[in-house]
Amino acid sequence: MLSPLLAVGLAVAVFVGFNIGGSSTGVAFGPAVGSNVVSKLGAAGLMAGFALLGGWTVGRNVVETMGGDIVPADLFTLGASVGVLFFVGLALLVSNLFGVPASTSMTAVGAIAGLGVAAGDIDWGVMGQIVSWWLVAPIVAFWVCAVVGRYLYPYLDVWFRIDQSEGPLVEYERVGPIPYPVPAPNTGRRELVGSVLVVVIACYMAFSAGASNVANAVAPLVGSGAVSLDHGILLAAGAIGLGAFTIARRTLDTVGSGLTELPLLAALVVEVVSASLITLLSYLGIPASLAVSATMCIVGLGWGRATRAVRVRDAAAAAVRGDEGGDTAGESGGNSAMSVDALTAEPDDEVQRIGEEDPADLDTADLFDPAATGRVVTLWILTPTISAVASFALFTLVPIYG
Repeated sequence: MLSPLLAVGLAVAVFVGFNIGGSSTGVAFGPAVGSNVVSKLGAAGLMAGFALLGGWTVGRNVVETMGGDIVPADLFTLGASVGVLFFVGLALLVSNLFGVPASTSMTAVGAIAGLGVAAGDIDWGVMGQIVSWWLVAPIVAFWVCAVVGRYLYPYLDVWFRIDQSEGPLVEYERVGPIPYPVPAPNTGRRELVGSVLVVVIACYMAFSAGASNVANAVAPLVGSGAVSLDHGILLAAGAIGLGAFTIARRTLDTVGSGLTELPLLAALVVEVVSASLITLLSYLGIPASLAVSATMCIVGLGWGRATRAVRVRDAAAAAVRGDEGGDTAGESGGNSAMSVDALTAEPDDEVQRIGEEDPADLDTADLFDPAATGRVVTLWILTPTISAVASFALFTLVPIYG
């Protein structure tokens, strides 16, 4: 018979997975839906399928880390599991109120750490490894995309420019009763290949989201033994799919304030780098934030693109001379240059060399707002800290752990 406490735990797990599905679908398939390559219904179906695949394969490692490596699995009584999941749900509420994509992975780890400290039984070696990757991963994401933005992006923009034609991408013909897709009359080969690539990368992003996020919804329940690992993954993936088919429709419409504010090529670069990084960490069993990595990729790509206005040796020489005009952004009043226009401007077929681009073309609108970024980073630090402190206080006052 299903106990009331287990029913509450399962409900909270579904709530967490539901919200993860709603937000992750917009991040993964926003570019594909925004460019009319795939419908919202199609995006939801692909998100559900690939999130399940990611959770069922790579995501197992993260569930095991969060469900028994940070603290012993026997600490996860059913009551303690519900308490930990409550803090994950609270993080989602806080992130929604502030409009910031808080990391559910970081918050869940914070709550588990609070439990371990309160119980006096926590593996600080595992915690140190996780926190180290939390610091390293955003730096890696920033610099990989900064290098791409500075040295490769203009060439990619020329080589892989996708010019969309009028009308549908494909049409359907039939062999008897069986329909099959064929390119529409106005669809060029380059557009078709590029559109397929957009969908493939979106599916890869969904795989990465599933790999990193199923643990956030069910790791405590799996650790407590209330549900098995396989059943927990199926529960989390089902909840993510439910979110993809329901509330994700709104996030797909409003994701323009996120990744799809970038042009399609830039969004795809961000998705490939961030998804690869999170998939690698999930394989290693490290719970990490896809939202944090994707945001640092955006900042790095814009910054690297803007620095093409100045060569490294010129900037170094200006710094030695003490010139105030040595700003990589050009003469912009000292404001760091990371601009949407730098990424959305129509590319020339012949790419200008570094140092030859007009700074005015790279700094007409800011992609990177220091104040907004400061608020985001503050909340990324604050939410797991609050989760850990609140969890410690709860489990110290109410020792419901094993």
